[in-house]
Amino acid sequence: MLVLVTGVAGFIGAHVARALLARGDRVIGIDNLNTYYPVVLKQARLEQLIGTAPKFRFAPADFADRAALAAALTGESIDAIVHLGAQAGVRHSIEHPRDYVHSNLVGQLEILELARHAGVGHLVYASSSSVYGDTATLPLDAEARADRPVSFYAATKRSNEIMAESYAHLYRVPMTGLRFFTVYGPWGRPDMAPWRFAERVLRGEPLPIYNHGRMQRDFTFIDDIVAGVLAALDRPPADDGAAKPGGSRAPHAVYNLGNDQPEALIDFVALIGKACGVDPVLELLPMQPGDVTATWADIGPARRDLGYDPVTPLAIGIPRFIDWYRAYTGQ
Repeated sequence: MLVLVTGVAGFIGAHVARALLARGDRVIGIDNLNTYYPVVLKQARLEQLIGTAPKFRFAPADFADRAALAAALTGESIDAIVHLGAQAGVRHSIEHPRDYVHSNLVGQLEILELARHAGVGHLVYASSSSVYGDTATLPLDAEARADRPVSFYAATKRSNEIMAESYAHLYRVPMTGLRFFTVYGPWGRPDMAPWRFAERVLRGEPLPIYNHGRMQRDFTFIDDIVAGVLAALDRPPADDGAAKPGGSRAPHAVYNLGNDQPEALIDFVALIGKACGVDPVLELLPMQPGDVTATWADIGPARRDLGYDPVTPLAIGIPRFIDWYRAYTGQ
């Protein structure tokens, strides 16, 4: 099977591409290598794929650019798409919303059009737990309302789901949206809490802890997310008129991929400190705009339909991340 992976130089994209190659699939990877965070990290991820996997081809391109996307795929007949590319970051979206319109809205349209005209067997795309907003009803259920986002990033990810629903309904292309819950692990992003906290702890700097630490997150280790992505890819929703997870009667399903075990932010910080061998210094601050107090994924539908079964607790995953982080950064 030939799979197009967008955002292939990103955290999740690089891991998914590696897993697809390991099981024998061919992969075309697309990424525009933007400067939202240091490109050197993206290039280091790519180095694990380029030249080491003969079934991998990298095309530097912006998937939101129709002509560039077409040029990258000239002569190829793709079987499936795993669309993981996006402009990430809740806080960045508050100051730079136009970046999200380009990558997350225009980009989603171009990938939907590609899936439609190429007649792919399945399009799997990344959504986010942020679409739920700051709801008090936990665990978060894919059937629940998700129309009050508290960040523009979340608004674009929810828009992605609605756009996919319309294309699945009109053109009957099988699609699956995956709402990722706080993914972490080796090769993670520098703007996310594990990296930022490890950096500050090892430097002896105070950690900014928002909402005075009264927060919970359903932290999900990267290996578990990758297993969920591949399981979803192999199980396209049927075009049978039956209701799918998320409520669609088109061939479109939406699943949560989390760990089903929310952890207190303070406990997360303690694990970071223990793995670093340093007692963290905390700077307790008020809640910041765009953030939510708690996430907890209802993964029952993913367990039932995809066989999704996360196996990595935070107490195992954090030391694995810290080991990688210290080796990569030399700290």
